[in-house]
Amino acid sequence: MSTDAEQAHSPHGTPPPRPAQPPRTAPERPSAPPPRPTNAPGFIPDPETPVLGVRAKAPFSPGTAGASGTRVPPQPSTPPRPSVPPRTGGLFASGGPGGRRRPPSRTAAAAASLVLGLGLLGGAAAGSWLGDDPGAPPSTADTYAHARSAWHSIPVDDLFPRTLRGKGEGPGGADRVWTRIAVAPDSSCGGGFDPLLAKALAPVGCKRLVRATYTDATSTSVTTVGVLITTSGPTGMRALQQRFVTEKLDERTDLMPRTYAAKDTAAAGFGDDQRASWRIRILTDAPAVIYTVTGFADGREVTDPQSAGEATQRGATSAPAQSGLGNDARGIADAIETGFRRALATFTETTS
Repeated sequence: MSTDAEQAHSPHGTPPPRPAQPPRTAPERPSAPPPRPTNAPGFIPDPETPVLGVRAKAPFSPGTAGASGTRVPPQPSTPPRPSVPPRTGGLFASGGPGGRRRPPSRTAAAAASLVLGLGLLGGAAAGSWLGDDPGAPPSTADTYAHARSAWHSIPVDDLFPRTLRGKGEGPGGADRVWTRIAVAPDSSCGGGFDPLLAKALAPVGCKRLVRATYTDATSTSVTTVGVLITTSGPTGMRALQQRFVTEKLDERTDLMPRTYAAKDTAAAGFGDDQRASWRIRILTDAPAVIYTVTGFADGREVTDPQSAGEATQRGATSAPAQSGLGNDARGIADAIETGFRRALATFTETTS
């Protein structure tokens, strides 16, 4: 408030004496705060803020001058840990992700070893494929070549055993026994088949034909079995077998094998008119056709011949089916085929 205002409010018009004012002095600044006690971790006072209890806005660097010009001693601290380079991971790290990378030289050596190992394995595999394996089975070409020369080297009793036994091969699953009564001299194929069957077999050629005739235990039926050695290779045999299956040529009555009627035997009257049932088997793993044809030993004529496949079906009522001639044709053909394969394998082993 000014001096003129104070005089206007005085009742006597004279101003009262002004009290003596103490001389103005600059306020004393507080000295630097004491060092932070050791039991108060994390608190560092700010020399620019004299009020205690307020956290500094900027960190205080130990060893800098305070507001009073005095140097504040540095605060004790834990010695810094030595710096560690960051760990990196990757395909070439050791000890898993974050490990140390392998030196380039070790990486290159490992890659070279891998390539070398694969090369050795590949070479070993190629050697096993391309090299001669003594234990490997003979090729199809070898089997065919041996079969063409085996027919005159296999003993007749091995190719056509004196006695054949068919377990469960008769009608109703009865056992059958057949006895050999004649063996024909080996010959060409002329006269061995009906004309249409000979024409159907012509694509595979004929090297030789061997035949034998059997009779059953009661001498009421006779069966001629033959083995035709062809001149064809595997492709021709497979083609012929496929044609017979597709066109069912082995079921046609105008494509039947012919009989071998040996004189002075139970088959003496066994001719074309006595044929009752037959079976034709075309092999594809050997150059051979195996066939059978059956009839009655008393020479009776058969007017309704039937293939073995049809005569052995359940419920068949034809004469060949009811008399078991279809079973004879099938059983003897299977037995001779098994013996032929066994003899061929033995011949191959002894001549290799």
